[in-house]
Amino acid sequence: MVVKDEVGMNVSVMQENLARGLGVVGRAVSSRATLPVLANVLLKTENAGLKLTATNLEIGINCWVPGKVTDEGEITVPAKLLTELVSSLPNQRIDLQFSAKDRTLKVTCGGSRSSIKGIEADEFPVVAAIGDTPITSADSRTLREALGEVVFAAASDESRPILTGVLTRLAGDRMTLAAADNYRIAVRGLALASPVSPEITIVVPARSYAELMRIMPDAEEPIEITVTPNKSQILFHVNGIDLVSRLIEGQFPNYEPVIPTGHTSRAVLDREAFLAGARRASIFARDSANIVKIEIGGEAAEGVSITAHAADIGDAADALEASIDGQPTSIAFNARYLIDVLSNLGAEQAALELSGPLAPGVIRGVDKDDYVHVIMPVRTAS
Repeated sequence: MVVKDEVGMNVSVMQENLARGLGVVGRAVSSRATLPVLANVLLKTENAGLKLTATNLEIGINCWVPGKVTDEGEITVPAKLLTELVSSLPNQRIDLQFSAKDRTLKVTCGGSRSSIKGIEADEFPVVAAIGDTPITSADSRTLREALGEVVFAAASDESRPILTGVLTRLAGDRMTLAAADNYRIAVRGLALASPVSPEITIVVPARSYAELMRIMPDAEEPIEITVTPNKSQILFHVNGIDLVSRLIEGQFPNYEPVIPTGHTSRAVLDREAFLAGARRASIFARDSANIVKIEIGGEAAEGVSITAHAADIGDAADALEASIDGQPTSIAFNARYLIDVLSNLGAEQAALELSGPLAPGVIRGVDKDDYVHVIMPVRTAS
């Protein structure tokens, strides 16, 4: 750190840019910090601007804010306090000045003057920045959609840590994402801008991907992907933002044999109508172990029926239009798993493929070859 007349850092930024940057890195601030410095954001002059960094040791986020640097320097200050202060200021120039003598950040905007006590930057954990040579890149909008179709299926129970992650395979010009808990599997493939060789297979925490989805732009622009040589971290870079995540060690279960290769019954339904029917049935299913029954064809309907029955409450039945191939059949699912996939499926029509009441059910998007979702059935008395 350069100390000049006891002033370590002197930089000017616009309020809206600083507020946006703090909003981005704030996602990585530790809410239950074991170290006081993890509740802080690191401010560092870099590349003729201000670099903001936050980490909870699982993920780290860097965000660059354009500005005018008079003196180089770095300091960490409480993230929540600085974010609340900056968001309360008018959209004008903010001057940030760090006094090395008393470790205080002075924040000046118009007639407003504040000072915040900080912790020295040396105590802040190192968060890697993306290297000059990312291994590949993907289209931001496509990756965001793909993550949306997969991440929710990862387990939230920490008893098997490997299942709280998303298997990520980079091979040739394809990226494959797979998530599973004990009751479902979601798999999505997408194209990479440049081929990866040799193949890289890693497990990324689902929470890290959820944060990446929040900060990614919904636009067709490349997001750069880098995996550290020791395969301990993955880095994503887009639009002046880095997200760095640790990886989960261990062997992800071989999910491929569980995905059915054929079916005896197939129904194609409007996804929104299917979702609405599942939600209505779930209202009654709450009191019956969340079980909803789906019938394809059969005597009751030419289409698909969704029913739920709770002995002391009542029942619900929805008849949905569908185009059907194959034999009439029925199956019972946990309503939540059905609602989850239909809520996140990026297709107007959903195909439900079944092979009987006790075989795993498959949901796909029609004309969407790169996604498959498997739901385990629920055994019922009837």
